[in-house]
Amino acid sequence: MKISKSFKIYIHIFIVFFFAQELLSEVTYSKNIVVHKEPVEIKKLKFQDFNLNEIDLTGKKGNIMILNFWATWCVPCKKEMPSLEKLSKEYPEIIIYPINLEKPNLDKTKKFFIDLDISKLNIYFDPNFELVKLFNMRGVPTSILIDKNGKEFARIIGEIDFFDESFVNFLKKYL
Repeated sequence: MKISKSFKIYIHIFIVFFFAQELLSEVTYSKNIVVHKEPVEIKKLKFQDFNLNEIDLTGKKGNIMILNFWATWCVPCKKEMPSLEKLSKEYPEIIIYPINLEKPNLDKTKKFFIDLDISKLNIYFDPNFELVKLFNMRGVPTSILIDKNGKEFARIIGEIDFFDESFVNFLKKYL
């Protein structure tokens, strides 16, 4: 089977383009962070606290917020939660909302936090999966990063070390 010269050229162009994209698209903080070119408006931002009272952050401005969506059965969630706790302790100006994506089970979620020695963060719920639909999420963990104007400026799909120096430096640009 003979391969044409033009086909070889296309393959080489594709390979060069693919590797160039890999090199240029990545800063250093994470391969699973998506930074929006323009911040995205959030129309409705409601969920529940540990006592199942409604929290409404719609239009809230002034601080960077991280909405971290997790589940008790999620191993990557378990791995990243301590770094989220550490970030919240070191940078109290960043408000963190760990939102459990299971039907509210106070004992189970509380045990998850106790087992990981998470004491600074509060537990929140999205029992009707309204935020899952709003943010068009595909899995956990997923974290939505909200700027001081109440708009989504980035999201993290998958596990991340929230206290990694390069990620913290990235966040500082938005403080």
